[in-house]
Amino acid sequence: MSALANPNAARDHARAMAGTVAEAMPILPPRADDLPAGVSPADLVWEETIASGGYASRSLARGTRLRLIDLQGDACASLLLYNAAMPTERLNIADTVKVQWNAYPGAGSLLLSDMGRVLASFEHDDAGTHDAFCGASNEASNRRRYGEGRNSGNFPNARDRLLLGSAKHGLGRRDVHPCINLFKGVRIAADGTTEPQFGPFAPGRTVVLRAEMEVIVVIANCPHVLDARPWSVTPLRATAWRGPIAGEEDAIRNATPEGQRAFLNTEDLYRR
Repeated sequence: MSALANPNAARDHARAMAGTVAEAMPILPPRADDLPAGVSPADLVWEETIASGGYASRSLARGTRLRLIDLQGDACASLLLYNAAMPTERLNIADTVKVQWNAYPGAGSLLLSDMGRVLASFEHDDAGTHDAFCGASNEASNRRRYGEGRNSGNFPNARDRLLLGSAKHGLGRRDVHPCINLFKGVRIAADGTTEPQFGPFAPGRTVVLRAEMEVIVVIANCPHVLDARPWSVTPLRATAWRGPIAGEEDAIRNATPEGQRAFLNTEDLYRR
């Protein structure tokens, strides 16, 4: 019989693990030694490595920067965004694509809500491979590809991971909307076929998002639904810090007339 079958021994073992730092876990209080120039450690609000097959969620204030790093070159960040004050308003991928006349998000792109507001913008992107078409994997798609896709199994799917992250904020299955996939790209060829860009890529590719509203962020790090390789996904790092909101002269805000209107819609929400 295992020594841990004794409750007292199990308690002593658990307490002996205090202070242990695993590769994938939130760092509390948050700390990082590679913040951008001019960012104070006091403004750091989130530092976490999301495991292969893992998920994370967080409420972020307006102006917060969220940096995502593909640590080993094979992460897939399926991302949902909600208006933290009214989560029925959430990321709308169809509007994000059609309003900006661009199906391939990157530096300067906006992530728009279903009410024409800017939830977040891409302040920096050196990855260049993202997917606004395919959405998240689910239990059925994982079962077909890997033999199983249960949340508690060896091959968890992105949709159920997103559900777990959303549930932390009181949201349910009907709230898990179509996501954007970061670090794994899909382009559409002239004949309508999909052209995957799945890597693996060089380690360290980075995306920085700026929260333009108070948002709930939910991230699942599971293989892309179209990735035909054996299960392959590597850890994803999330770091967030407080920052200023976009001003009237902001370059991203003023890049297009559509963007200017979306920012005006956003500011109208906070004018009330």
